[in-house]
Amino acid sequence: MSSYLSPQFVIGSIRIGSVENAACINMGNNWPTGFESHQKLTQGFGSVSGDRNVVSGIRSILNDSDFLDMLNISDSEAPEWLQKLITTSNESPNKPAETVVGKMPE
Repeated sequence: MSSYLSPQFVIGSIRIGSVENAACINMGNNWPTGFESHQKLTQGFGSVSGDRNVVSGIRSILNDSDFLDMLNISDSEAPEWLQKLITTSNESPNKPAETVVGKMPE
């Protein structure tokens, strides 16, 4: 038997449902640093958690344009053509934004 102040302990059982984003499971001596998470979660239904769930007859529709999802940059780093497109869209919401087409490099 270990002493009261022993660093050893006994866990009867652990149940881990999921490890997501910048989460981790650590055991022992560790120093997790520098965690980052970039995620886009598009759900037409949502999520179900718990035990013994039954889901039936579900229908969902999801319409999502992935155009801007590919840009993982801050506002100040957005390309000039994109900043102009956003500005134009915000200035006249009822008028479609003009398409800005750049010249192909020679």
